[in-house]
Amino acid sequence: MMRRILCLAVLFALYPLHGLAGEKQVTDVKELAGSWRGWVVTEDQGDQRANMNVSADGSYKASTITGSTTEGQFYLQNGKLLYRSSRTTGTVKLTEDQGRTTLSVIPDDPNYRTGTGNYERVK
Repeated sequence: MMRRILCLAVLFALYPLHGLAGEKQVTDVKELAGSWRGWVVTEDQGDQRANMNVSADGSYKASTITGSTTEGQFYLQNGKLLYRSSRTTGTVKLTEDQGRTTLSVIPDDPNYRTGTGNYERVK
């Protein structure tokens, strides 16, 4: 019995479960380059549809359907993916799940007018 448990433990360690969303470690902001589409949370207007274009140097421009825009820069600091924009600063998480890549922009100050943004890479 103990041998079976040990074998199962080794199998799970060697072959992680597929289909579970996992955070992707970004080693270069070039990995973010391209078009993204998603939602941003705003205090005064709720969830809004948004588009974001990221350049190879990590600079970006995002806009909502109501015309609100922000420009900023993604950068790496001590292995952590961060951003600073014309409105906020914060952390960034990149996840992959079943062929979908999602970028979450999380401001340091959650009380600011613009909240979290969640974008999916446009293929």
